[in-house]
Amino acid sequence: MAEKKTIDMKSFITRLISGIVLVVLALITVPMGQTVLLVTVGIISLIGISELYHVFQIHNNALGFVGYIGAIGYYLLLFFERQEWSLILLVGVFFLCMAVYVFAFPKYGTEQVMGAFFGLFYAGVLLSCLYLTREMKDGLYLVWLIFLSSWGCDTCAYCVGILFGKHKMAPVLSPKKSVEGGIGGVIGAGILGLIYGWIFSGQMSEFSNPALECAIVCMVGAMISQVGDLAASAIKRNHGLKDYGKLIPGHGGIMDRFDSIIFTAPMIYYVAMLLQNVI
Repeated sequence: MAEKKTIDMKSFITRLISGIVLVVLALITVPMGQTVLLVTVGIISLIGISELYHVFQIHNNALGFVGYIGAIGYYLLLFFERQEWSLILLVGVFFLCMAVYVFAFPKYGTEQVMGAFFGLFYAGVLLSCLYLTREMKDGLYLVWLIFLSSWGCDTCAYCVGILFGKHKMAPVLSPKKSVEGGIGGVIGAGILGLIYGWIFSGQMSEFSNPALECAIVCMVGAMISQVGDLAASAIKRNHGLKDYGKLIPGHGGIMDRFDSIIFTAPMIYYVAMLLQNVI
């Protein structure tokens, strides 16, 4: 019994140290924004794409090459502020994937071909909204709502689930997650957003009621973050994986740590944009 406790403590400490390092990295790169954040997000995206491509077994072949080039091209468009070309790039990548599929037939299966484009969009395009949120008006403050709604929801959902959880949210996929915990996570994230918006209300010029609007943004982000968490788990379950990688000690890979943020970032970006233009 004592040995098991020691192992658990070591695991906890490893996970805690890794978490602290990630927070420090965010505290350095996110406020700087611009090229520093863009390059950081781009590298994280490429690692996430690589992890997914390992899942689909296309990390070192022509399909993977097309996806990697597409991701680099996409982030270069962001760097040169030519986002209007993004759709053309994605269409081009899709056509290239299909061309590889056709001319190499039957070397690749349909899941691998779709996986190449899916990985680019999932880990590349969606995560780029972290950078896009930082670059929008009031972005220095809005970007933290991505982390607040994602990690805040995780923490609140865990606490509420432990205390009151009875009804399983996804019994087959994630037996430990409960409906009560999910609701608690959304409400908890909303409260955190309310407090955050109230504290920084004087710095947010684009919101008429920062406290209320930050609460709304965080609640919407929290709902979608839970889908992101479960979606990443579903992919692992389908392929018999425990973790996507070992890059982050105690956490796994990039896709294990950023699974909910990948979903939350675009949601926060578009909801914040909508609220800025409507309310």
